Amino acid sequence: MKPMERIYLDNAATSWPKPESVYAAVDNAQRVIGSPAGRGSSEQVVQAMRLVEQTRGLVAELVSAPDRRNISFTFNGTDSLSTAILGLLKKGDHVVTSVVEHNSVLRPLKHLESQSVIETTYVDCDQTGTFSEDDVIAAIGPETRLVCLIHASNVTGSVQSIKNIKRRIVEAGNEKTLFLLDAAQSLGHLPIDVGEIGCDILAAPGHKGILGPLGTGVLYVADHVADQIHPLRFGGTGSSRSTEIQPTQVPEKFESGNLNVPGIAGLNAGLKFLNSDDGKSAHENQQQLWQLLLDGVESIEGVQLQGHCSTQNRIGVFSLSIGGFDCHEAAGIFESSASIQTRAGFHCAPLLHRALGTEADGGTVRISPGLFNTVADIEAVLRVIGEVAS
Repeated sequence: MKPMERIYLDNAATSWPKPESVYAAVDNAQRVIGSPAGRGSSEQVVQAMRLVEQTRGLVAELVSAPDRRNISFTFNGTDSLSTAILGLLKKGDHVVTSVVEHNSVLRPLKHLESQSVIETTYVDCDQTGTFSEDDVIAAIGPETRLVCLIHASNVTGSVQSIKNIKRRIVEAGNEKTLFLLDAAQSLGHLPIDVGEIGCDILAAPGHKGILGPLGTGVLYVADHVADQIHPLRFGGTGSSRSTEIQPTQVPEKFESGNLNVPGIAGLNAGLKFLNSDDGKSAHENQQQLWQLLLDGVESIEGVQLQGHCSTQNRIGVFSLSIGGFDCHEAAGIFESSASIQTRAGFHCAPLLHRALGTEADGGTVRISPGLFNTVADIEAVLRVIGEVAS
């Protein structure tokens, strides 16, 4: 018997499928270019380097960075966040973050706390998974070195109010306090202007909203911050070859070792797709699917949606609690009965589940449609949710 074609609704974990151009770009980098970037002077090496720098420019354009050299390539969003957090913070520093954060922020901070390097204040949230801008500002003190906040929750989909935080930090006379934005779920879905937001550092994966392959990540570091962050990796960079000292200029400072050229080639194609007419059309279709899912869930008795009950102030991440069902059991039924792939559990955000009261249920079932889902996909998952709830 031929297995059912899967309905993939876990794009908050990684986007799938990718545009066909992404697969073709990765294959071309492997089969045709086949060389590292910046290691030598052959035609293919130069071609690889041009591809890397063009992609760097596309990312800079996406976040309105002043220069493409403000963008460093990493291996995922966690790598970007660890580079920023562990490379910046020193003994005696204070950090303000929130209970909404992902473990990619919570764990490096907890590590530094356990070593008595830093102290951390965790700002609470409301029942939509949203923290207050006023609470963030109130938590900042003279020793606060970093404010580290998520842009959009990977559990509730709630978009946080972050646009005025840096301005209020400066107005309060805390110029030394830096602002790190975790854009893991927002980059590619929401407009981001690092100058308008005022974030000094932005970290994101390349394999989610900007449609690149797994193993890609980006890190934006403002010019005035670059010399304050120590790299986590040291080694060959393809530049400054005559010295054993790690380069101090960005992006080479944070890019030791061979870059993931096939991954960056795919990321290049993903970014170009987002900017194309097809990409813009797919994004508009995605917004309609979000509304269809919200309307459908609201009409099913016994299902509780976490986060905002409208498409305002949210992205396409929807967490459900289905009365009487363990979230893992529900997700298992979705897949076994209709080949619908969702995500169950804490989604690497344990403090948020504690705040929402979903910890005892083992978390939530998370549904996150992507650019290539259809109305039929959403109707299928709504049908199964209704059957489970009843």
